[in-house]
Amino acid sequence: MQKGKGRTSRIRRRKLCRSSEPRGVNESHKSEFIELRKWLKARKFQDSNLAPACFPGTGRGLMSQTSLQEGQMIISLPESCLLTTDTVIRSYLGAYITKWKPPPSPLLALCTFLVSEKHAGDRSLWKPYLEILPKAYTCPVCLEPEVVNLLPKSLKAKAEEQRAHVQEFFASSRDFFSSLQPLFVEAVDSIFSYSALLWAWCTVNTRAVYLRPRQRECLSAEPDTCALAPYLDLLNHSPRVQVKAAFNEETHSYEIRTTSRWRKHEEVFICYGPHDNQRLFLEYGFVSVHNPHACVYVSRGGNQLCS
Repeated sequence: MQKGKGRTSRIRRRKLCRSSEPRGVNESHKSEFIELRKWLKARKFQDSNLAPACFPGTGRGLMSQTSLQEGQMIISLPESCLLTTDTVIRSYLGAYITKWKPPPSPLLALCTFLVSEKHAGDRSLWKPYLEILPKAYTCPVCLEPEVVNLLPKSLKAKAEEQRAHVQEFFASSRDFFSSLQPLFVEAVDSIFSYSALLWAWCTVNTRAVYLRPRQRECLSAEPDTCALAPYLDLLNHSPRVQVKAAFNEETHSYEIRTTSRWRKHEEVFICYGPHDNQRLFLEYGFVSVHNPHACVYVSRGGNQLCS
């Protein structure tokens, strides 16, 4: 038999290939994740499939603790862990939201709660979750104007449109924020600043999962479909994987099943959707290398086309 052509040699090469792949560093020992695990356990969530880790290229994500098979449930997050508009309405903000006219949007309710709870610091019941959220975001809406000016024309236009939308969102919400003054010792203008609202808006926009539309009389008619999902939202995006993700009305949990297989200690991904890199950067603040949905935007007759 020719040297290097046998079964033993093939196994050795596969092991060598796998050992040369970038490996994540388990972060379960970090205090913020220990506290988050305790907080989740108190809300009836336990998980042995995944562990928080830091990976080359993608940063913080979730690592498989064991081999995961196609069709296997990788995470099931109880409703008690989700941050929804119901969470906000049941909180100290509920009375203020209920009486405000015109009714606040579901997005405003979520953003207001995030800013208020972040301001509460150690007093917040959501502190373990807030502690692992990004302190800042890299979406174009957060970039300095001189940086935005360097973006491709089509992306620059979308970024400026998005910035104008968030600025209008802030301006139109200031009267509502003023109505919350009885809840705070500090002036609400210093708490609900533009930068604070921008952080909350990006948190919802980049991390929320989709729920079946609901309608509350105390909220505007805008779609109420967003929920923040602690721990689950650490899963990073890959355009090459597919998952089945939805809220299970029978188990009252948000569940994700993988249609891929994962080896032990690999990073586990989900897919945010068949988005090109412009959409990914605009909405989430990153791009995907070797994105099969990549396209080039060209102009023809004043219209933007994806080619």
